[in-house]
Amino acid sequence: MNFATWFSTHLSFLPPQIAVMITSMLPLIELRGGIPLARLLELPLSQAIIFSVIGNVIPLPFILLFIRKIFHWLSPTKLLGGIVRKLEARAMGKSDSIKKAEFWGLMCFVGIPLPGTGGWTGTLIAALLKIDFKKALLAALCGVAMAATIMSLIAYGIFG
Repeated sequence: MNFATWFSTHLSFLPPQIAVMITSMLPLIELRGGIPLARLLELPLSQAIIFSVIGNVIPLPFILLFIRKIFHWLSPTKLLGGIVRKLEARAMGKSDSIKKAEFWGLMCFVGIPLPGTGGWTGTLIAALLKIDFKKALLAALCGVAMAATIMSLIAYGIFG
């Protein structure tokens, strides 16, 4: 059973638009799962895009603004320090394309829907690289728009 089927089965009490928005807010899943879920729930394409983009974008400014402080605070703890170091290492391991061409690299990293890419990881990398907030947020927003276009074509166009 895939995530979209599970979600539609177990959380069917939620309006489909809210289900899509919440799914799109989740790390790793983001709108790459939200738009196919919208298709499964038979939402019109316009609603799929609107609610998945809103859900995907909500966490991004908070990640950019606070993740370094949160990591700094959690790093010394025994319980979460190892997880923080693994997240930092994983993010920085994917940072080469972003380091070279900050704006365009970040936009493409967020926008091309491949495993391990997306808004959460992209803004985490941008925050760790100390990329200017406005530049990073704009690049991430453009990347989310790119990902929404690609996923919409896949979910509603090619397979729709």
